[in-house]
Amino acid sequence: MVESIVNAFSAFLESNNIPTELIPFLISLFPILEIRGGMIAAFALDVDFIPAFILCYLGNMIPIPFILLFIRKVFKLMRKFKPLGKIVDKMEAKADKKKDTIVKYEEWGLLLFVGIPLPGTGGWTGALIAALMDLRLKKCLPIIALGVFIAGLIMSLITYGIF
Repeated sequence: MVESIVNAFSAFLESNNIPTELIPFLISLFPILEIRGGMIAAFALDVDFIPAFILCYLGNMIPIPFILLFIRKVFKLMRKFKPLGKIVDKMEAKADKKKDTIVKYEEWGLLLFVGIPLPGTGGWTGALIAALMDLRLKKCLPIIALGVFIAGLIMSLITYGIF
């Protein structure tokens, strides 16, 4: 699924004359795709490994502090509009289902949740869960950053065949 989304997104960006090196960065900004999708796109577009990894990592990490700091306020604002409130409810329910691992294993749970690149995991969902659990930014941001780095290494091995 991620690969087909990445291919469609890459084709759209390429057709709009976005520089090839910027495409993996942009893909990594988005939830679901994150560093997983960015590294797949970078490999498919023949972007060299080191710049690809750096760009994908930065793209995945840029939204995380904003999610940690502002998601509750954004959700509160969205709830004022019924259709958006339903989306918030679904997102919170999804995060609530996935938080058991994080609660059980604490920091290690958050690290594993973010670091293992499986569908439904990653920096965005990890940050959402951390924010909804009222974890402090100072505590969870380094853990999420390390988790995204680990996910990037795993995806590097899968896509480029190297670390």
